[in-house]
Amino acid sequence: MNNLQRRNFLKLAATSALIPATGLPAFAFKNKAADKKTVADFRGDGLNHSPAEYANLLARLTETGSIMPDNYSIGGCVEELEIKFAKLLGKETAVFMPTGTLANHLAIRSLSGNNKRVIVQQESHVYNDTGDGTQVLSNLNLIPVGTNKASFTVEEVDSVVKKSESGRVAAKVGVISIESPVRRKQGEVFEYEQMKQIAAYAKANDIKMHLDGARIFLATPYTGVTVTEYASLFDTVYVSLYKYFNAASGAILAGPKSIIAPMYQNRRMFGSGLNQAWPFTAVANYYLDGFAERFVKAVAVSEDLIKKLSANSRFEIHRIASGTNIFRLTVKGMEAKTFVENLKSKNVIARAGGPTPNDLILQVNESLLHSSAAELESIFVKSLS
Repeated sequence: MNNLQRRNFLKLAATSALIPATGLPAFAFKNKAADKKTVADFRGDGLNHSPAEYANLLARLTETGSIMPDNYSIGGCVEELEIKFAKLLGKETAVFMPTGTLANHLAIRSLSGNNKRVIVQQESHVYNDTGDGTQVLSNLNLIPVGTNKASFTVEEVDSVVKKSESGRVAAKVGVISIESPVRRKQGEVFEYEQMKQIAAYAKANDIKMHLDGARIFLATPYTGVTVTEYASLFDTVYVSLYKYFNAASGAILAGPKSIIAPMYQNRRMFGSGLNQAWPFTAVANYYLDGFAERFVKAVAVSEDLIKKLSANSRFEIHRIASGTNIFRLTVKGMEAKTFVENLKSKNVIARAGGPTPNDLILQVNESLLHSSAAELESIFVKSLS
């Protein structure tokens, strides 16, 4: 976290108490991370509920009778969540999707119209992890840019656009899709100034913009850019419901009614009109309320922990310049797999990973609200022996 990011974080931390948590059942006004039994779980962006924990949470949420069922993913608490996300993202409307892969696909498919060329990051999920689904199922031509980088530049976009239009058969770029933060780049964010320049270029050239914002709510404490500010640059935005809002599955796609309204039919056409989606959206709705406030506090705990561990000669912290909630910890004099087992015996869950056998990849999430930085430091130090 650089100096500018640190100032942004402190500003957010100071104002986070002003963020309201509304519409929650009585039991929800406690630390939501307390739904977990571990001291901290560094393995993901969310809380990694077990089946028993998830079922227990659903039972608690439904016992008040306030959870209204949906009908084929329409209405009830599904619609409630759609309305809430549309407001948070500053969009006209939103629709539930069972997966982020489908949300990205249908957004790009709809935005492209007859202009089938789509600019994407080479490191993006939509380019690498969907089995060429947009190409095979929707005849889209993905053009990757930004080799081995989280960001690409407006100059790279202009080069692709001009080359496409200057061929023997002119082809117009229809969509620019941007993922941020980028998971394949360890949570690095797309450079915001370039994002704004690309959005302005797209508007001037009648090119639509889509944000794969699966993890966009994780970026704000590190960048100082609000979710609404990010979303304002794009026609459509996808947000994951399972990564840190802890639903068993699901996604939200937000945008203008002209794009989103037909999605109910398109979703069904792709075999994804789930008979009932309330077990996903009820949990996501529960964790969405107050998430911004809680995550700022979790980041504060992590920053204090990182500072404390950095002062210990047995630990070395590695962070990327434009990173978010992922960092690497090197344990000197002990293999990571042994250290992980020692942590586990003290109810801290982590995973080994990285370029050496001594490395752990740690992800900041709201499970850190179980404890303090001092308590976690003590556990980490005791796990050295």
